[in-house]
Amino acid sequence: MPQPWLTAGDAAASPHVHVNTIRRWSDLGLLQGERIGPRGDRRFPRAEVEKMRRRGYTRTPVQEERP
Repeated sequence: MPQPWLTAGDAAASPHVHVNTIRRWSDLGLLQGERIGPRGDRRFPRAEVEKMRRRGYTRTPVQEERP
């Protein structure tokens, strides 16, 4: 049975993005997750990661134009 919670590294494997992209999506509120333990490790619900994959996210959406 698949794990309901994924590490950032495992979450990055499905949409084929870098682990830092997963962290950035979390920081921007695009991907919901939890921080656990004293180090603040991130865990992401498998359903949320699948939702991002189905939406076709392969990189961080541009928030605003930079000069």
